Amino acid sequence: MATIDLQKKSVKIVLEKKNLVKVRARVGLVLDITGSMRNLYKSGTVQSVVERILAIASQFDDDGLLDVWVYDNEFSRLKPVTERDFEGYVNRIILEDDLVHKFGRNDEPPVMKDVIKKYLEEEQSEDPAYIVFINDGGCKKTIKPLIESSAKYPIFWQFVGIGNGNFEFLKKLDTLEGRIVDNANFLHIPEIDKISDSELYDSLLNEFPSWIQEARAKGILKEKETVQPAAKEPEAKRKGLLGKLFGR
Repeated sequence: MATIDLQKKSVKIVLEKKNLVKVRARVGLVLDITGSMRNLYKSGTVQSVVERILAIASQFDDDGLLDVWVYDNEFSRLKPVTERDFEGYVNRIILEDDLVHKFGRNDEPPVMKDVIKKYLEEEQSEDPAYIVFINDGGCKKTIKPLIESSAKYPIFWQFVGIGNGNFEFLKKLDTLEGRIVDNANFLHIPEIDKISDSELYDSLLNEFPSWIQEARAKGILKEKETVQPAAKEPEAKRKGLLGKLFGR
């Protein structure tokens, strides 16, 4: 517990620096579990990633829940992790569960659609969703329409490339055209287990503040999500969002 307390302190310092202390957000973590990630799961590196992102959730979300997905050519929406049960989470919930598909090839669109479904249809909220998406290379370009179409909703995608795989498409996220706001960022961390907590959190939250400001200006977020709240606006209807996003 001592380690996560220190990580929470590191997150709080970064939030103060970036003027995000009063921002509330739901936090999700999407983990690549393709074959090339096997050693990172076995070595405990992925468990460490879960704990470090949990520290962000504990500061952003009132209930401190970190929603978790894993994906290869299939995906699993897992039990959320909290400060009460994070120890051994990866072994207990992922590696030891035969129902969780693992170490196949990568296919990002299905898991992204499920993330969108959860936050925009199943669990509607005025709080934005901040998604950390871990990938070790070769992310499919077919995620492009999902990023573009979800730009008008309160979801921010923070992609993190680990290792030295092919990240050419993810490097171009900031230049994608046709979006109402820039709703995605890419960060490359070759050795995620060697970066300090303060540097990691500073980098992960680098573009989130500007997205909040831009999303507020475009009416995607209500004023209450920002540091200086304003009067409530009528809540937008979000029924049938998947149909709008995916042409259903």
